[in-house]
Amino acid sequence: MYTVAVTRDFIANHYLIGGDWGRENFTHAHAYVLELSLESAMLDRHGYLVDIVALEAALEAVVGYFRDALLNDKPEFSGLNPSIEHFSRILCEQLLARIAPPGSGNIQVKLWENATCWAAYRRAFG
Repeated sequence: MYTVAVTRDFIANHYLIGGDWGRENFTHAHAYVLELSLESAMLDRHGYLVDIVALEAALEAVVGYFRDALLNDKPEFSGLNPSIEHFSRILCEQLLARIAPPGSGNIQVKLWENATCWAAYRRAFG
């Protein structure tokens, strides 16, 4: 199985809803680090799982949409608590829609909200 991964850091704002989360109930920022990884047994005709330049372009487009934004105002979070769990799934789905990996495999987004806390979402493709 081959794996390729890229990372990107960005800042976004949110506030948590639906519970008494203390300071997290008020608007605040996180310096997120997104790690996108794909794994597959198949490579394309160039010997790439996916061209890293294409991964970086997809990552920049998706991250650019959320960078410096208030997540609560984004339609993707309508009715959702903007947790890192939901955010990692939303990022994963948007990235997969922009990437055309060959064959079948898995895509995963691991989203760090600080140096010690992360959530991940993984799904199959192909």
